[in-house]
Amino acid sequence: MVKNIELCFDPALSYNADGKHVRDGLSTVLRTGNDLWLSCDERTTIERLTQTEAGHFEQHASFCLTDYLELPDKNNSEVDIEGMAQTEHYLWLIGSHSLKRKKPKHAGDAADQIKRLSKVKTDPNRFLLARVPIIQNKQTGRFELHKEHPHPNDAGHTLRAAKLQGNQSSSLLTDALKHDEHIGPFLSIPGKDNGFDIEGLAMQGNRIFIGLRGPVLRGWAIILEIEVEENERGELTLKQLTKKRPYKKHFLHLRGKGIRELRILDDDMYLLAGPTMDLDGAIYIYRWLDALKGAHEEKLVYHSELERLHEVPHGHGDESGKDKAEGLAIYDNETLLVVFDSPTDARKLGEHTVTANLVKVAG
Repeated sequence: MVKNIELCFDPALSYNADGKHVRDGLSTVLRTGNDLWLSCDERTTIERLTQTEAGHFEQHASFCLTDYLELPDKNNSEVDIEGMAQTEHYLWLIGSHSLKRKKPKHAGDAADQIKRLSKVKTDPNRFLLARVPIIQNKQTGRFELHKEHPHPNDAGHTLRAAKLQGNQSSSLLTDALKHDEHIGPFLSIPGKDNGFDIEGLAMQGNRIFIGLRGPVLRGWAIILEIEVEENERGELTLKQLTKKRPYKKHFLHLRGKGIRELRILDDDMYLLAGPTMDLDGAIYIYRWLDALKGAHEEKLVYHSELERLHEVPHGHGDESGKDKAEGLAIYDNETLLVVFDSPTDARKLGEHTVTANLVKVAG
């Protein structure tokens, strides 16, 4: 069963410097209590909406990440946030870590447009894995971000914003993956070319799961698992998880699809899976039952071991390239919420509202 729910944005907060509305580029979503946290590409902010008695999400607030974190390129380039998670009074977020190839333009000399296709660049802020203290305001009930804040349950401990060590072209994560036999060769390839491209983040305790839209290897998608620790300078570093590596790899046969988002409920993992590269095609929600039970070894999960729950609508025909499901949130114990990049006109209501989908997966 699928229902629509309205997300209503404030026009004063919704446009980036190029005039793109936040509702046109939603890439990830997370629910904390009555608040909904969303990110949009081409900016360095995250957005908060709050649910009203009518059931819609509105009361838009915007939080600039440079108020909490030292970004390599400050506000000059996008973070391309592709995943958010919450655990232990921290909001965690991750950038795509991907390279991008220039697009040819419709008009202009063919030779010039072919040359554009040879140019690969990155945004310096994309190599971000960070945490920011998130605390519920007892008076308003809303969750708020802080650069630092006393721990609500431990008077002797202070929560502080921090990020994984990195720079404008890499992070400790990509440095560790350079020599990986599966992923290393794809780090220099743009995300839309089946290169390295992060599009999902989920956590359970200290375990951090990172979903990859690419590379997809002979139909197998990849989830990375890491843990981090804080050094004496307040920076995050990677813990050693195996004898050789500070990460684990889990391979899931999604029949050629990459991962668009990850979510955890109890011991199950929910996956939003769709086409990799710059392709259109069916997008599905899968459930990996008991994914977090048992030993924490690397896993190879065949398609028959995954439960396909729902096909998410996507644009086709004249609307090809629209309604691309990008974000997945746990709405309640029986329902998931899906948000879309490049929504169709039918999904837009008025000038500043867009509908998301509520998908019942249990009960």
